[in-house]
Amino acid sequence: MRLWKLLGLAGLTGVAATGVVLARNERQRRAYTPDDVRERLHARHEEADELPEPAPLPAVQDAAELSSGRRHRLARLMRR
Repeated sequence: MRLWKLLGLAGLTGVAATGVVLARNERQRRAYTPDDVRERLHARHEEADELPEPAPLPAVQDAAELSSGRRHRLARLMRR
């Protein structure tokens, strides 16, 4: 019976610790002024603009070949 009590206390301690962490994070988030938020958003936007464009995906030349390959693999998996 002591094991269940110990597990219950550990669970309650975990819930309380999680609440403390969430409350602290919320206080930090609310501490930003609108100007701070605006500056951070502008900085993130500039960083995103500096990233290179992703390479285009290669074009599939034969869609029928692609779909038949999928069917073949699916059929092979279903046979197992």
